[in-house]
Amino acid sequence: AAGVLVSSRAMFISDHDSSIVLLVVAAVAPVALVYGLVLASRVHRLDRAAADRAAEAVAARERDAAVEAQRRDLVAWASHDLRTPIAGIRAMAEAIEDGVAPPDGAYPARIKAQADRMAAMVDDLLALSRIHSGTLTLTREQVSVSDLVSDALATGVALAERTGVLVDGEADGPVLANVDARELGRVLDNLIANAIQATPPGGRVLVRATGSPSTVTIRVTDACGGIPEDVRARMFEPWWRGDDARTPRAGDGAGLGLAVVQGIVSAHGGTVDVADAPGGCAIEVVLPRA
Repeated sequence: AAGVLVSSRAMFISDHDSSIVLLVVAAVAPVALVYGLVLASRVHRLDRAAADRAAEAVAARERDAAVEAQRRDLVAWASHDLRTPIAGIRAMAEAIEDGVAPPDGAYPARIKAQADRMAAMVDDLLALSRIHSGTLTLTREQVSVSDLVSDALATGVALAERTGVLVDGEADGPVLANVDARELGRVLDNLIANAIQATPPGGRVLVRATGSPSTVTIRVTDACGGIPEDVRARMFEPWWRGDDARTPRAGDGAGLGLAVVQGIVSAHGGTVDVADAPGGCAIEVVLPRA
């Protein structure tokens, strides 16, 4: 606009023509200003969108790198933990084949126990894989949580009897909730097995289910003697067993149970926490009823 006015004066046009030029400039300047503001706003939005996309790309690369690292760790840990029972099964099978097995006939039962342990580990691996990949699909239905607790207790009785642990459960009525019965049953199985393994012989594991108008609470209490704060911070990490030993002791799990529990509970929109209890600790799962 300033250039047009200066140019019109420099061209020695008449005052009348200068007035026309001035009117044209006055009419066009607001339009140009508005158009400039719109264009600047558009450019700013494009710049901001480009910056957001760049940040998202960086975050996506970091997530991919983290997932790849978890995948490598998963393969390494699974290979390590599966190798031990496989070696035991191979040794006992060769002893039976060569006719040098103990006469008490204990090897077939031991082979079955090791096979059951590997099957449970594979089930947890598959569940953890679905959780981490986001492909865990819940089939919700109205079920009685107290019935699921009873079924899980019946499954845990055999393990409890072998370890000399008393297992008991109670519920405030049927405690109905809209959940995936199969996956919640897996949660209960893992929590009860974990509590039994952490409880010394003669100890007691208590499973209690309660309900409120909006939530269902499942509390599994053991007699482990308590859990330090640094252990609580890591106990839901896959493969972590609470010590530096990578080779599990007899009867130990693969360190996947609580990680699977957390993933399934989160998929239901619930929470899982650890609290102190007399002589031990309690893992508390809170799920929405609807």
